[in-house]
Amino acid sequence: IRNLEFFSDFALRAAYYLGLPAHGPVPLPRIVERWTVPRASFVHKKSQENFERRTVRRLIQIRDGEAQAQELWLAFLRKHAFYGIGMKANVWEFAGVEVGKDMDAQMEKMRDELETTLGDFAFKRNGETGKKAMEVINRENFRAATGGNAPMIKKTP
Repeated sequence: IRNLEFFSDFALRAAYYLGLPAHGPVPLPRIVERWTVPRASFVHKKSQENFERRTVRRLIQIRDGEAQAQELWLAFLRKHAFYGIGMKANVWEFAGVEVGKDMDAQMEKMRDELETTLGDFAFKRNGETGKKAMEVINRENFRAATGGNAPMIKKTP
């Protein structure tokens, strides 16, 4: 537990000096795993060993921090990781309601590059397989299932 407390304090101090609003460390429930295995082969079933693993966890939350500062903080923590301490990061990024339209616009910009890249592989639009794939993609039921926004669909005005 001493290593965990040390590393969580280290993480909070690093967040402070990067200007990130950090909350924590909040102690999370301890996970205890136990299992029993025979000491020897099948004949000696009565002689068994018990093993136990206790996982102690802490939660540190960064709210409303800059994305670049958060990435820098996580990279710094990974670089200076302490032995016996694992780290898991859940990162949420909030976007506006128009994010789908922005992604479609980016896809349209990348369409030419994507077609040349796909041309290097087995998928070719002008070949037999490519024609069949394009027929499937351009069917009405496929368009209805994808909302008409699947990549490489022919847009008909």
